[in-house]
Amino acid sequence: MMSLEDLIKKIQEAAKRALKEGKAEVVLGYQAGTTPMAVAPLFARTEGDCDKLVWSNFAKTNLSTYLPELKDKKVAIIAKGCDARSAVGQVVEHQIPRENVYVIGVPCTGMVDLEALKSKEARPVAASDEDMATIKLRGDGWETNIAKEEILRRNCKTCICRTPKMADEVIGDEVPSMTPDDYADLKELAAKSPEEKMAYFKGMVKDCLRCYACRNACPLCYCPVCFVDETRPQWLGKSQDEMDTFVFHLLRGFHCAGRCTGCGACEAACPVGIKVREFNRIMEEEVQKDWNYIPGLDWEQKPPLTTYRPDDEADFIR
Repeated sequence: MMSLEDLIKKIQEAAKRALKEGKAEVVLGYQAGTTPMAVAPLFARTEGDCDKLVWSNFAKTNLSTYLPELKDKKVAIIAKGCDARSAVGQVVEHQIPRENVYVIGVPCTGMVDLEALKSKEARPVAASDEDMATIKLRGDGWETNIAKEEILRRNCKTCICRTPKMADEVIGDEVPSMTPDDYADLKELAAKSPEEKMAYFKGMVKDCLRCYACRNACPLCYCPVCFVDETRPQWLGKSQDEMDTFVFHLLRGFHCAGRCTGCGACEAACPVGIKVREFNRIMEEEVQKDWNYIPGLDWEQKPPLTTYRPDDEADFIR
């Protein structure tokens, strides 16, 4: 397998080539952060900027979130499988023109869950290093190695698109997809009574601050005015009222139905650790079961809940 250093070099070369050949005016990628185990988005506009591009096991940010804001420019994006799927969704939903986005796909072996890492090593980290399989941490008088497979993010454990084959070009060695989510935990939840389900979900979001970090991090939350910000009419309050908070998460789950690519950006952004994807996963399973549709794998296919078909088999269409 290609080393991390070689992969970074090839990413930098691909980014420079995209700018030089006029495929992009700006390249979206990652740069090293200012603290250990941190990376940040980079908007590379020159070949010199491209030398700052990195690849990391901590690159959890879904960069396609920025694409709609750059829809009038030609943009190349350094994309994991989930990032590429989100970019496909944005094109399909007419948020960005296909001709303005150039996807440089990078096969991904998964990203690190920082909370899982901290559960294994709680001491203050002064420096970190990494390769494709190991996270190396150093502190005051100590150092340790942690296998990446032991601390993968939850969504990475069931990723079906580790190699983004819908990309315009792919850099690095192909990575096999993981075993798809079997939704076993949802089957257990489905067997509960309506009252038990309500208690489960209310308990899940009880610590919500209504900061909307989940919404802001989501690559598919691009509405000019979110329903929570609408005032004519006002759909729900913006306080931390229990029912308003529950309705926000419930409606956002419906909004993402058949569109969510499982990138986990919402959960990664949540400051209080709410498993926001639980709402999305329920709808994800329903869409797969009823329409045999997985979002973000085809540049042409539209989500079933946004598609009108006169020959629809359901009775409601008649």
